[in-house]
Order: sequence, then structure tokens, then C-alpha cells
Amino acid sequence: MEKASLCHRNTPLPLLNRPSNFLQFKHQNSFLKFPNPNLHRLRRLNCSVSDGTVSSSLGATDSSLAVKKAAEVSSELKGTSIFLVGLKSSLKTSLGKLLADALRYYYFDSDSLVEEAVGGALAAKSFRESDEKGFYESETEVLKQLSSMGRLVVCAGNGTVTSSTNLALLRHGISLWIDVPLDFVARDVIEDKSQFAPSEISISGSYPEDELGALYDKYRVGYATADAIISVQKVVSRLGCDNLDEITREDMALEALREIEKLTRVKKMQEEAARPF
Repeated sequence: MEKASLCHRNTPLPLLNRPSNFLQFKHQNSFLKFPNPNLHRLRRLNCSVSDGTVSSSLGATDSSLAVKKAAEVSSELKGTSIFLVGLKSSLKTSLGKLLADALRYYYFDSDSLVEEAVGGALAAKSFRESDEKGFYESETEVLKQLSSMGRLVVCAGNGTVTSSTNLALLRHGISLWIDVPLDFVARDVIEDKSQFAPSEISISGSYPEDELGALYDKYRVGYATADAIISVQKVVSRLGCDNLDEITREDMALEALREIEKLTRVKKMQEEAARPF
């Protein structure tokens, strides 16, 4: 699994109160730490965002419209972080990276940060299997750190929304439910079964939609608390596509940016209405 990474810009992240080289948090049985993005230049994503351009690996035509829309949204967004919730999928991850690219934000995956904190993917897998509650508590501590900063796009873990503390932390930014069809998620699960905890899904066959459906039903109430829903099916209907596979990352990014724009406008109207005459 990909390690925690960020899109680095010339403008540094806001300084944390703790001057350590690591962001640290305590767990009942251990003391965990992960690299402080303010003091370490972690490896860059396949992007160049300091001048608003993107690498050929993303594709200029694939992101140009998203970049233009992001430029329109940025002034009203004012550095507010974006949190993506929903079942883990390659589409959710690639959307998060494209949004970070377009907005010139930093990208984080909360599960990857926990993995790095405990010593890698294998250690995290063992940790989650032996102490799932502790694993999710660790993710909460990661979210506490991230929610204190701005200009981030954060892909939250599958079960983030089961914690009232996590839901409160998501309110520090704009939360979007990335609603991806289960057959899309199933393809990713078949390719990489490690992205779900054993208690979430245990793949015994090659077609895990039933188990994913149960997981979706378990988390959907929490996902529905997001500020907006970015639905693949809705985008398909709006664009008049015949096949779900015709939807691109850019289509999803544009949908997300439009929803973000609506939310920032509503917030601005509410602030103006609250001003004294």
C-alpha cells in the first residue's frame, strides 16, 4: 500500500505547536509517531502544483477543466480542508489526489498515516487484527492532527464515521461522501484484500459485493452526515453516459468542486446575514 504522501508547495503548512520532528500520540499500549510534514519534505505525488501545472501522468486534458474550476473556487474556499469519506476505492483515492492537485492542496490518506505511525503496512495489519479498537483510536488521533491544519485533502478510512469524535473533527473542514458503486469497490478488493479489516470483510470468494453491501449499510448513516454527496451514479445520469466506466476522475472532480462552491456560497450568505446592520 502506498505510504503517506503529500503534494508539496512552496507555501509551508501552518506550524504546529509542537516543534518535534514527529507528530506524536499515545495509545494505551504504545507511543506512536509519524513524520511531521512541517519539518520533513515527504516525497511528492506525481504532480507539480507550485506553478499550477500537472504532470503528464495525470494528463493535461484530464485535469485542465478541474484546475480552472478549482481556481474559481479557491478564493471562497480560503484554505478550508476537504475530507473525503466513503468506502475505500481507487476512484476515491485518485479523486482525492486530483482535487489536491487542482486546488494546490496537500494530500493525505489517514490509513496510510496510521500505517506509517506503527511501522508499516504489515505492522498496521497486525495491529488492526489484534486491537481493532486501538487502531481506530489511532486514526482519531491522526484526524485530530490533520483537522488542526488547513489546505488539505484527506481520504478518511472506511469506518471513520462510526466515531462521534471523528464526525466532530470532520466539521473542521468540508466533508464529501464519495459514493462509488459496490462493483467498483469489489474490483479493488479483489486486487487488494488488505484495504479492509478482517472484521469489515473476509473475502472467501471472488465476488465480494454481498459483504460490501452489508458494510455499506453499516456505515451509510455516518456517510450521510457529510456536507455533500458525490455520487458516481448521479454523475452518470447528469452526463447521460451509458456506462459507469465512461466516468473519469475529472468528471468526479468537477462534480466535487461544484458542490464545494455551493457550500462556500451558502456559508458566505450565512455570514453576511449574521452581520449587524
